[in-house]
Amino acid sequence: MNTLRGNQGPRYRHTPGESAPYETIRVEKLTPIIGAEISGADLADLSNRQFDEIHRALAENLVIFFRDQRLAPREHLDFGRRFGDLHIHPAAPHEEGEPALMKIHADRNSPRANGEGWHSDVSCDELPPMGSVLYIKQCPPDGGDTLFASMYAAYEALSDRMKSYLDGMVAVHDGEEVYRGTYANFGVADRPNYPKAEHPVVRTHPVTGRKALYVNRGFTRRLLGVPRDESEAMLRYLFEHAENPLFQCRFRWSENTVAFWDNRCTQHRAMWDYWPHTRSGNRVTILGERPV
Repeated sequence: MNTLRGNQGPRYRHTPGESAPYETIRVEKLTPIIGAEISGADLADLSNRQFDEIHRALAENLVIFFRDQRLAPREHLDFGRRFGDLHIHPAAPHEEGEPALMKIHADRNSPRANGEGWHSDVSCDELPPMGSVLYIKQCPPDGGDTLFASMYAAYEALSDRMKSYLDGMVAVHDGEEVYRGTYANFGVADRPNYPKAEHPVVRTHPVTGRKALYVNRGFTRRLLGVPRDESEAMLRYLFEHAENPLFQCRFRWSENTVAFWDNRCTQHRAMWDYWPHTRSGNRVTILGERPV
């Protein structure tokens, strides 16, 4: 694991920037580099100004959280659509008649839980999701936190030589291993094939213009243009680097809470440490663009 420390001190230092105050919402940061809780907003009834400030808060904090929300399925979908067209998950179960409303559920009978390993949602798609809006309605009494990591911070902490090595490099992201057989307990039949795509290892965010590391343990299978053993070694290093706690925030859920994260510059991991209790809700995912 890269400690990020040497004779020159930390390779990644966050320098807080000053930004204009928010007028219609309150923003309380979880860490200086990632995560914020938003209050003063009802996601089922947002003004245009509140929507603009939420969009800004997402860009500045990468993942934002809203407690004490009451969203009907249609309101959840409508909130997502304000940010763009909705993404349909290639494998996961959804609510009846609503393919864009994904089920998130784990209980004492589940063989697994959603998002147990570090990943960026469906990065194996040709057009991977811009963002995900998760609404948790039922929580375990303890545990069930979600970790989020900034891939801006991960990229910026790389040495200049490593940045040069990765410049222009492309990686294969493949959903086959992740999805085949995964949702059998929900009665979901496997498809003949699952998405597979090639994406840049370092992508430029279309809104902020910042560079972010874009490989993840869940979906990234190999680097193109180098020998396989070199690819395996480099990906192992990059996965461990991206998962460094210095780049993370940790969120403790409560019932009727919404998390909205930007998949283009974050990874996340859901902790399944609450068995035999139940965690349940729905996710709406917003379609993104081809990474560049």
